[in-house]
Amino acid sequence: MPATATPRRPAMRRHPQPPQPPPGQPPPASLALGAVPTAPACARAWTRAILAEWRLAGLEDVSELIVSELASNAMAACRREGMPCFWLTLTLGSDGLAILVRDFCAGIPRVREAAWEDEDGRGLQLVAAMSGQSGWYPARDGLPGKVVYAVLPTSGAAS
Repeated sequence: MPATATPRRPAMRRHPQPPQPPPGQPPPASLALGAVPTAPACARAWTRAILAEWRLAGLEDVSELIVSELASNAMAACRREGMPCFWLTLTLGSDGLAILVRDFCAGIPRVREAAWEDEDGRGLQLVAAMSGQSGWYPARDGLPGKVVYAVLPTSGAAS
């Protein structure tokens, strides 16, 4: 086989400085979760680890509760509709810590009025009560589904 004198170019270009997140803010963190019963527990543990890394230990308890409620709802909706997974994203911005759960299910979240003896139906009420703002919006990526979110103020939450 004849040898070639043409030098090979590297597959990727090397840049002197890698891209950096905005000053003082970590990049968003996202986790894909299977629509399985262990998903809410995984979401809670991952959230606690991310918030510890971001030095927001003061938000761990309330964030875990919100993540647990939103992940449980997404997991149940996905299982009902035969969808395999959903996404959990945490972002830190000037408004605070945003918790976003993206599913691929057609239904919209509805706040229910649970009777005192009901074992479920209070999750979205709890999320609204514990967060600075919460709600949902249709997915903007052209795929079916929605994003349910809650925002927690970060003032005084750093550890």
